Amino acid sequence: MIRLLGYFFGLAVALGLVGAAGVALYIGDVSKGLPDYEVLARYEPPVTTRVHAADGSLMAEFAREKRLFLPIQAVPDRVKAAFLSAEDKNFYTHPGIDPIGLVRAIVTNAQNMGTGRRPVGASTITQQVAKNFLLSSDQTYERKIKEMILSFRIERAYSKDRILELYLNEIFFGLNAYGIAGAALTYFDKSVNELTVAEAAYLAALPRGPSNYHPFRHTERAIERRNWVIEQMLENGYISGEEAEKAKDLPLGVNPRNSGSYLFAGEYFTEEVRRQLISRYGEDALYEGGLSVRSTLDPKMQLIARKALQHGLMKFDTLRGYRGPITHIEDLGQDWGKAVYEVKGLYDVPEWKVAVVLGVDETGLRIGIKPESTVSGEVDDKRVEGKVALEDMGWAMRYKAEGGKIVKAKSPAEVLKVGDAIFVEPKADAPGAYAIKQVPEIGGALVAMDPHTGRVLALAGGFSYAASEFNRATQAYRQPGSSFKPIVYAAALDNGYTPASVVLDAPIRIVQGNNVWEPKNYGGESAGPSTLRNGIERSRNLMTVRLANDMGMNLVVEYAERFGVYDKLLPYLPMALGSGETTVMRMVGAYAVMANGGKQIKPSLIDRIQDRYGKTVFRHDERGCEGCSSDHWSNQAEPELVDNAEQVLDPMTAYQITSMMEGVVTRGTAVTVSELKRPIAGKTGTTNEEKDAWFVGYTPNLVVGVYLGYDRPIPMGKGATGGGLAAPVFKEFMADALGDSTPVAFKMPEGMKRITVDRKSGMRVEPGTPGAISEAFKPGTGPADSYWVIGMDQMEGEERANAISPQANQAIKSGGGGLF
Repeated sequence: MIRLLGYFFGLAVALGLVGAAGVALYIGDVSKGLPDYEVLARYEPPVTTRVHAADGSLMAEFAREKRLFLPIQAVPDRVKAAFLSAEDKNFYTHPGIDPIGLVRAIVTNAQNMGTGRRPVGASTITQQVAKNFLLSSDQTYERKIKEMILSFRIERAYSKDRILELYLNEIFFGLNAYGIAGAALTYFDKSVNELTVAEAAYLAALPRGPSNYHPFRHTERAIERRNWVIEQMLENGYISGEEAEKAKDLPLGVNPRNSGSYLFAGEYFTEEVRRQLISRYGEDALYEGGLSVRSTLDPKMQLIARKALQHGLMKFDTLRGYRGPITHIEDLGQDWGKAVYEVKGLYDVPEWKVAVVLGVDETGLRIGIKPESTVSGEVDDKRVEGKVALEDMGWAMRYKAEGGKIVKAKSPAEVLKVGDAIFVEPKADAPGAYAIKQVPEIGGALVAMDPHTGRVLALAGGFSYAASEFNRATQAYRQPGSSFKPIVYAAALDNGYTPASVVLDAPIRIVQGNNVWEPKNYGGESAGPSTLRNGIERSRNLMTVRLANDMGMNLVVEYAERFGVYDKLLPYLPMALGSGETTVMRMVGAYAVMANGGKQIKPSLIDRIQDRYGKTVFRHDERGCEGCSSDHWSNQAEPELVDNAEQVLDPMTAYQITSMMEGVVTRGTAVTVSELKRPIAGKTGTTNEEKDAWFVGYTPNLVVGVYLGYDRPIPMGKGATGGGLAAPVFKEFMADALGDSTPVAFKMPEGMKRITVDRKSGMRVEPGTPGAISEAFKPGTGPADSYWVIGMDQMEGEERANAISPQANQAIKSGGGGLF
């Protein structure tokens, strides 16, 4: 018997050794193809890029996976406790696998064999890290064995905190949220530190199956799973019984965060930043690189820009009549709310509501307001009706009929009918009353910039980004018209001409080969010999052409390119009148040169870019600062920022052209801006057939450009000028942006002198003489001793005599000089 027992014992030992050898061989074979777990040390997950405004406000987030990396030290203990209780309560004590949990899973799977149920796992957090980072999600025993082997290796190589950090930053929570920080923002619009016990427990319940515990589709199941996690937290001693009961009594409280742009009215600005980031670093860096971008946007000024531009566009558009409803709903059915809910509104114009016409009579419209969405995305059951009185749709009674003809309606029924979907705006002083609105057909843009740094403070690229994503501030290339003239005059002033130089304002005929060009002033009249100041104040085309012809178009081209208006401008005379296409952004940048004393600037929407580790990879401010990084103070002088920007225009010239453009505001084509009662320089611009209307102006510390025009260039109508359309938008913006701040005068550079001259002839006169003006001259220059008219040598006989006014003749006699 003893021999027999010994025989069986030996056989069992032999079989055990053979089995162990087989297992060892199998594990050795499996281990050969395992991934390198050391890649975890170089873990760089795709992280969300965040864009902030100048004041730190979050503007936008860009990500393929909404994730923000969070060091384990920054994760609150209650959040850790929730995940440990839900996933792996023995995490800090086991060696990578949990033997008790493994036995439990084996027994359960054995019992479920043949039932068709999915095998359950006993994965620890370490095993989930091994699977998520290094293996596939295949439900096989071989993958499970690989997972265990890797878990042992990972536990030997990394600390428990590092493993938990990897887990909490990698896992998927649903709603495109990855990592605990991203999930907290996505589900509750909170930082991790703000999460309650109930919220942390719900997030801890999600990794097991986000779609199974969706907060809106499977609310009861989600609450049940959350409460189970809370009970586990209680059982493990992380919370008290009172805390557990309070947490379980709470609703889920999910408040999904909107994706995309977060700063109201900043959509055009944000999109331009996005385009620049892709151009600079590529799409992967934007959507996965975790960049931190500090933009130049001033949120308060952006709101002002949006309002001013919208008012200008709507004022122009309403005078052209009503173009009809958004769409027509054929069958309203019993519930009109569900029918109108499908009509797309403008999310960035929240003042407006989409409504459907429910009734029409002689007194106006009865309307139903589009219902709101519930948190789960369903149609709200609440229905709101309102009234559009006849006086609140008065402008719409002039409507555009078939063929484009404007017709005056006799009753509202001629304009709209039941089932028409329209835009309306609630009236603040009358609950239930609304005014009819429409999206302007005309486009426009406004850009505000700091002239000393090139920082773009506000940018409105159109009426509504939701209606049109085309950015008219940076993407629309349009003719600047007369707003380009200051560049021509600045080139002249920088090369020997003075504000008192006289140029002939009379018809001119340019012959180039078989082509004949006869430019005209706006309105068709001419004023004879006039000073450069008069020429720019009255926006004289004929004077500008003669001036450009006299100094040569190559010089004009040089200054236009130096100022950044164009990259390459052809040296043709029509270009002197702004017939070359450019953008609002470029024009504002060019005027900034004149506003800041002649220094070249680089317009920028971005102040600084940091990578995921906080290293600054781009900084717009390129000024040097010696001594700014000294280790200690040894009675040395305070460090100074050194402005190394290139001087592209003489500061004295910059002051002269600024002074002349102040005259445009006080006496010229933009006199409406003078109502602001502060020093402002600027220039209007109107192109042929009134297809484009411009105004670009500035104070010593702020330059603003405004453009209006149809996206497909067509005439806006007689009288649609820069002074009538764009300048009022500028005025409204400046009134709010500058507020009650103290007006700042433009400072004349040292060395210049003021001399009183006749506004028409440019000759020296005594102060107080009618028509006199004090003009700024550079050292060594002054009014001409003899009367000289640029362009007069091209005229002969009677033509020359007719071009000279009696005042000019008197100036010739008193000056004792000749006429040229």
